[in-house]
Amino acid sequence: MSDVKIELNYAGVGELLKSKEVEMFIKEEADRRAAGLGEGYATDVFQAGTRVIASIFTETAEAAKNEMETNAMLKAVSG
Repeated sequence: MSDVKIELNYAGVGELLKSKEVEMFIKEEADRRAAGLGEGYATDVFQAGTRVIASIFTETAEAAKNEMETNAMLKAVSG
């Protein structure tokens, strides 16, 4: 076997995690999952300290009620 040593460029990984391309990918994925939940759900994407983060949240009382009864958001993002 050969001895392979991989050295991670931490600055490069950090730039990648905050890049516009990753932000667009994360936004598309969050929007796709929110669309699968139905009406009353929305998304937000923002730049945290080290990376891009997306969130899905309810905008209407009906969606909030559905979320409390079914945990739809948890199911949408976990599988």
